[in-house]
Amino acid sequence: MHERNDGARLGAAEIGAELGERATLLQFSSAFCQPCRATRRTLAEVAGMVEGVAHIEIDAEDHLDLVRRLEVLRTPTVLVLDADGAIVRRAAGQPRKADVIGALGAAVRD
Repeated sequence: MHERNDGARLGAAEIGAELGERATLLQFSSAFCQPCRATRRTLAEVAGMVEGVAHIEIDAEDHLDLVRRLEVLRTPTVLVLDADGAIVRRAAGQPRKADVIGALGAAVRD
């Protein structure tokens, strides 16, 4: 996962769900994307391990304006948001669990 700090912030109104209290794992998926299923399981597992972290999956095809604005080029794409909705990490493709946990470390402020 690489760092991304371009000042972009996302809120509940844009993504259609409440952000996590401490961080949010935002997954862009598409209907026939096989790696999206594995990514969903990984992110749900990590969110379940860390208190205050939400996993939100959105269909890229239903959110084309957001996809274009955030330059999501493939699915799955995962954005790690901090408590304020700022994008702190980003990854395209299926992330490894260890990378997701590491990225959360950059997002969660105690």
